[in-house]
Amino acid sequence: MVSLDNSVIARLESHGERFEILVDPDIVERVHSGEVKDVREFLAVEEVFRDARKGDRASEESIRKVFGTEDINEIAIHIIKKGEVQLTTEQRRKMREEKKRKIVAEIAKNAINPQTKTPHPPQRIEAAMEEAHVHIDPFKPAEQQVQKVLDALRPIIPIRFEKIRVAIRLSGENYGKVYGDLVSYGQIIKEEWQKDGFWIGIVEIPAGVQIEFFDHINKKTKGDVETKLLNS
Repeated sequence: MVSLDNSVIARLESHGERFEILVDPDIVERVHSGEVKDVREFLAVEEVFRDARKGDRASEESIRKVFGTEDINEIAIHIIKKGEVQLTTEQRRKMREEKKRKIVAEIAKNAINPQTKTPHPPQRIEAAMEEAHVHIDPFKPAEQQVQKVLDALRPIIPIRFEKIRVAIRLSGENYGKVYGDLVSYGQIIKEEWQKDGFWIGIVEIPAGVQIEFFDHINKKTKGDVETKLLNS
């Protein structure tokens, strides 16, 4: 359970009634994304209030009428998803900054400048977001906001999401060292073992991580790797 001091009010107004719960603000996004399906441990108290500050509980009759259940978990999730969470200014700022950081990282990972075929540094993406006056929703999952942000950035900087394919040739020893990295960076779409014991494959990765990918693979194999960019 979250403490009363660290909880915030989530409020839903419906059918002329007001319903409030006291909830951990850090759980809101995870409820919206479906990651958390049981919120009871994140409530300060397992009660539905008409006025949480006064400790005025909602009537069982009004709860059943609006929610069709008395299950506190179902009710709390409904209030969080459909209602309004009363964050402090500082809490809202922190959540927005964290969401912005995730969005910038996602765009930097997947996007390139189509004119130069090179990735955009996170600082450039963030500056373009500022120039475009992009609004970040602190409650909406970052993944659901990426496309909207990308659309806002296009008039500011040349940018698009793209994947690239890289042909790789490795010794059996080095294959064992980097296989996990190949899978974590992207997807192996073709592979085979040659008679000389070397592994060759084609890996598809987000265009934005190509420099990081090549640096990482070279470091892991101490340069004993052959790579070729198949699409530029």
